[in-house]
Amino acid sequence: MPKTRQESTFSSGGETCAAWLYPVLSDPGPRPIIVMAHGLTGTRRDRLNSFAERFAAGGITALVFDHRGFGDSTGEPDLFDPARQLEDWRSAIAFARSLPNIDRGRVATFGSSLGGGNALAAAAEDPLIAAAISQVPFLDMSQAFANTREVAEKMHAVAAERGFLPAVGQPNEAAFINAPGAEAGWRRVVAIGDESRWRNRVSAAWLLESPYHVIQHADSLHCPWLVCVAGNDQVATPALAIDAARRAPKGELCIYPDIDHFDIYDGPPHEAVVADELAFLSRHLLGRTIHGIPKAGSVFSRVYVPPKSAAQNGDGHSEKVSQATSVAPDDGVTALTQLGLIKAV
Repeated sequence: MPKTRQESTFSSGGETCAAWLYPVLSDPGPRPIIVMAHGLTGTRRDRLNSFAERFAAGGITALVFDHRGFGDSTGEPDLFDPARQLEDWRSAIAFARSLPNIDRGRVATFGSSLGGGNALAAAAEDPLIAAAISQVPFLDMSQAFANTREVAEKMHAVAAERGFLPAVGQPNEAAFINAPGAEAGWRRVVAIGDESRWRNRVSAAWLLESPYHVIQHADSLHCPWLVCVAGNDQVATPALAIDAARRAPKGELCIYPDIDHFDIYDGPPHEAVVADELAFLSRHLLGRTIHGIPKAGSVFSRVYVPPKSAAQNGDGHSEKVSQATSVAPDDGVTALTQLGLIKAV
């Protein structure tokens, strides 16, 4: 365990959420903080530390937490409900703001997959959030891998009985994440995690409620929002997330053309993603531009589309994501079409 990481807890809905706090030791003055979590069944031990450590080293305190019922938190085991997880986000953000030496006006949200959707929703409802990051984001149920009718019927039958389903499985299995290669990809993330306590089990009753649809918040989001998209994502198909980032008033978009959903947690894809995220956070939370990025992050190609305001101001942000193909928002449509990531409009 890194010496700088601190165990912490906070209350949510009468239960206790477990968290890790990564403080910035080099400067004890009021610091920005980023609140981080996975979505669905993912936990803090499943490679979120590899992002949090880098953010803290870059001057941004990080708080990484487990939702109620998952990981090291208390609560009914494996009970998933989008509204319940959003309550945990509110509690985590309030806790982050209560910490000593934290600047309450420089709080950001960060989430992976469905956690990326939660990070968007949490930011959208809190006007004091300064920035948000959604990586390989699941923002809408229509992004999910298309199940066969037989698999879909099995899943809804379990939901009707208020039962449980595997979180990951094979394409022909009744599981929440069953895109080709997804089970192997996630199990690899768990295997390289920090003594992961992840369980392949999650409640299904929420499937009978209103569909998950946090993408609606993109058009009116008040803060800068970085969307990191895997071009070959089969778990959360990328077209809707790309479109949402382009519509957001302060949306910024990084596309990594040749990777799938779970490739961002180690190796060159991870180095590229975390370098781009740190550059984004440095601009919006620290007020400074990182000129150049670590060598390990510079060898992986990606496409960067800056916010609309950058084009209006004549600032293409090309210096902010070194080694990326940087295009203006209007030109970004052409670039993404050529990559096959969106259809021509």
